[in-house]
Amino acid sequence: MKQNYQLVLEKTIQELQKEGKRPSLLLHSCCGPCSSYVMEYLAQYFDITIFYYNPNIAPESEFRFRAEEQERLIGEMGLGVKYQLGKYDSERFFALAKGLEDQPEGGERCFRCYRLRLEEAAKAAKDGDFDYFTTTLSISPHKNAQVLNELGKEISEKYGVPYLFSDFKKKNGYRRSCELSAEYNLYRQDYCGCPFSKAEAEARKH
Repeated sequence: MKQNYQLVLEKTIQELQKEGKRPSLLLHSCCGPCSSYVMEYLAQYFDITIFYYNPNIAPESEFRFRAEEQERLIGEMGLGVKYQLGKYDSERFFALAKGLEDQPEGGERCFRCYRLRLEEAAKAAKDGDFDYFTTTLSISPHKNAQVLNELGKEISEKYGVPYLFSDFKKKNGYRRSCELSAEYNLYRQDYCGCPFSKAEAEARKH
C-alpha cells in the first residue's frame, strides 16, 4: 500500500511547531531547479544546509556548472540556507551502474543511485550533527518517491539520523519549481545528469 509522504511531512512539521522546535536539516539536492521550491517551503520550519552530492552527473564540467547554479540560487533566494559541496567521485556511480547501462530511467540503476546519494547525505548529516536529512529528488515526476522514502528509512536506521519523509511533487511542488526556475533564470536540463538518462532523453527527442 502506497504511503502519502506529503501528509507524513505535514504531520512532522505540525509536531515540531507544537514543540517550538526549529531543527537543522541537511538537504541533499540534485540540482538548483529541484531545490528551489523545497528551500522556499522548508526554510519556514528548518535551518537548512544544502548538500550537493551528485556523482552521477557527467562530465565533470556539467557537475561543476550545476553546482555553481545551485550556489547562485541559494544566494539569490536569501533564505539563510547554507551550502556544502560534496566530492565528485563519478567512478562510484559508474561502478554501481555496471551491467545496468541499458535499463530505462526509473529502474534498478536509478534506485542504486538514490541509495548512493542518500547514504552520503546520511553520513554528512551524522558528521555535522544534523537533526534530519532528506533529498529534493522526490520533486521530480520521474523519481519514485515510495522507493526514496523506503531507502531513507533504511539508511536513517543505519546511521542514526532521522530521515524527513517527503514527496515534494505534491501540492504543486514541481510546478512551483518550474516557476522559480524561470524567475531566477536557472540552467535546467531534461535529464538527471547521467550519460544514460541523457541518451534516453535525446532518443525521445528524435
